[in-house]
Amino acid sequence: MNIKTLGLAALLLAGSNTVLAESFEVTDIRVEGLQRVSAASVFNAFPVSARDRVDDRELAEAARSLFATGLFDDIQLARDGDVLVIQVVERPTISRLNISGNRQLSEEDLRRGLREGGLAEGQVLQLSTLEEIQRELEGVYQAQGRYSARIETSVREIDEGRVQVDIDINEGAVAKIRQINVVGNRDFDDSELRDVFELNDRPGRFFGWFSRDEYSREALSGDLERLRSFYLDRGYVDFAITSTQVSISPDKSRIFVTVNIDEGRQYRLGDIRFAGDLQVSEREARDLLQVESGQIFSRSDVTASTEALRARLGAEGFAFARVEGVPEPGADGSTVDLTISVQPGQRAYVRRINFIGNTSTQDEVLRREMIQMEGAPASTESISQSRRRLERLGFFSQVEVDTQPVAGESDKLDVTYTVEEQPSGSISASVGFSQSAGIIYGASLAQNNFLGTGNRVNVGAQRSDTFTSVNFGYTDPYWTLDGISRGYNLFYRETDYADSDISTFSTDAYGAGINFGYPISELSRLNFGASIEDLTVKTYRDTPSEIVRYVDEQGADAQSLKLTASWTRNNLNRGIMPTSGNYQRLSLETAAPGSDAEYYKLRARAQQLFALNEEETWALKFGSTLGYADSIGSDPHPFYENFFAGGLGSVRGFTANTLGQRTTPREAGRDRTLGGNVLVEGSAELLFPMPFLEDQRSLQTGFFIDAGNTFLTSCYPVVDGDGPSNCSSGVDLGELRYSAGIGLSWLTPVGPLTFSIAEPLNDKSGDDTQFFQFSLGQTF
Repeated sequence: MNIKTLGLAALLLAGSNTVLAESFEVTDIRVEGLQRVSAASVFNAFPVSARDRVDDRELAEAARSLFATGLFDDIQLARDGDVLVIQVVERPTISRLNISGNRQLSEEDLRRGLREGGLAEGQVLQLSTLEEIQRELEGVYQAQGRYSARIETSVREIDEGRVQVDIDINEGAVAKIRQINVVGNRDFDDSELRDVFELNDRPGRFFGWFSRDEYSREALSGDLERLRSFYLDRGYVDFAITSTQVSISPDKSRIFVTVNIDEGRQYRLGDIRFAGDLQVSEREARDLLQVESGQIFSRSDVTASTEALRARLGAEGFAFARVEGVPEPGADGSTVDLTISVQPGQRAYVRRINFIGNTSTQDEVLRREMIQMEGAPASTESISQSRRRLERLGFFSQVEVDTQPVAGESDKLDVTYTVEEQPSGSISASVGFSQSAGIIYGASLAQNNFLGTGNRVNVGAQRSDTFTSVNFGYTDPYWTLDGISRGYNLFYRETDYADSDISTFSTDAYGAGINFGYPISELSRLNFGASIEDLTVKTYRDTPSEIVRYVDEQGADAQSLKLTASWTRNNLNRGIMPTSGNYQRLSLETAAPGSDAEYYKLRARAQQLFALNEEETWALKFGSTLGYADSIGSDPHPFYENFFAGGLGSVRGFTANTLGQRTTPREAGRDRTLGGNVLVEGSAELLFPMPFLEDQRSLQTGFFIDAGNTFLTSCYPVVDGDGPSNCSSGVDLGELRYSAGIGLSWLTPVGPLTFSIAEPLNDKSGDDTQFFQFSLGQTF
């Protein structure tokens, strides 16, 4: 700071340049040298006004206050009679700010940080601020392990009062960890402790890109916490990290980490006591614990125990309960006594339940899924269960829940569910392509959340290479307030199975039905339905002998009254593309006595998913489907009600509907399959997230192994003179077909897209295989 007159207390000019130290009364103040700064800014910062009597000390303090504004490079005070003259030299303003060389930090983030630090275009340049920002930027890069990063700044004058600031960034390379030493360990060897660290000083030769050998302070802090947890979960209650040294090579490219520890001794659990107000019986509380006396002390088990007890209290309405496990050294010096301290607090009640993000779905649809009620005690279990019910609807890609205490009312809270809408069902199912059905076109609507009401509606007409369909269906899942559903459907279908790689025949069918669903528990429901159907079978010159014989004996027309019953239990975490939970369904379909073809069909389907990480983006998925059908009476089971296997949703890698017993061809016909009255299918899949994709809920990928086939317990007779049948009856699990590959399901704005790349593992002569299979606008 160059304030010349302050060095002599004040330079007072009165006609002659005589230095005066005595006080005087200021009659006026004049400011000289202003260009961009307003006089008002000076007067606001200068604590002396006209009519004030000042001395040299007060003038010095006033000059310091004005200089503290950072607007001036130089300030001089002078006196012209009793007029105080303030002579200033303004600091330049930043006209242009250029940043170059940055790759790890975006320019937008850098400019935002510089602006918050006081360095931006249009602001006054302060060199001290520039130097401070330079040091902070280098610190940011060093925190990332880029110790060789260098920040160079330069200031260039553009014209009088305006400058250009250039910030040139050399980010350098991330320093690699070349050695991690743990000193003081006795009970665990070095290699075992290094496995605890995510940072790695010995990346693999061939798969080194999976190793994390780039240093950062945050990563090291996380590893030290993992090391501490490793010991605390193995009973080393007194474990301590005494010091940590991080050294860097002269070229700043290599990092050496030394961690000094004191293991202490290993402890077992002694007495386990409860303190405070349990609110539940001690026996129930002990049943919730995952620790017991005599076992090696584990901090994670103690945490899991306290969380389980806290969740139990939350289910009783104590939403703000505090449960803490406090270890205390035992009297014998080798055990740790554990005190579970319970402070339930006040029972909390839900004042209001709010919904955010349901732009198309009506509030009523969400509110009827609530287990937690407004005005009732706040149960963490009911709040979480309500969230899962919303996810299972399949209307939302994401559901989050947040509870907030009500200001001024300690016993009340508000619950807010934030949802993100997603396409529900196959809205554009009338436009698509499937390898088994060809091009699908028509005018149709298939919507599981019709107009946001939660009702399921499908109406329209479709046509493809294999079928023509006109249909109408409507289901109200809450026909009654207690969750009884009711649905109707009308349909007309023409199906040419020859183009579906099934045997050469076609069917015309029309009918109508009604169904009801009854919830029997939170996760389970029963469904009952009845429908009437009129079906006509058409045969051709190359229709297989078995079908010709069946039509000759049973007739081409069949009128049926179909009765259905099913039990479903759904505990999946989401309605579409789940990653955890399980699903079971048992169903029975029968043609009632008096129908032209009397039969029954049993089907069982199960699905189990195990999440492999906390985010539930990695999962193991197992599924199986079993089916059995037979006639009621002595007539053969109608072949058009058989099960089929192969293709998407079945055994991928084999052409859709081609697995099963071969037919007996006639004339120019080919031997194809009739399916079977027994279905066996199973699959195992490893689901994994797609890299670099933020929204994993709209896309699911996985490696899979599929198995399945159809079987005939009794062969269909052939027309006399057509030669021996190709059929071999019975269920032979040795005939199961297997395939392996990778599959993808993507919920696009125009409908679901699924595809698979699969290789059959044991295909046999005559099997139809497909390496690549996909479907757009149709779910499987």
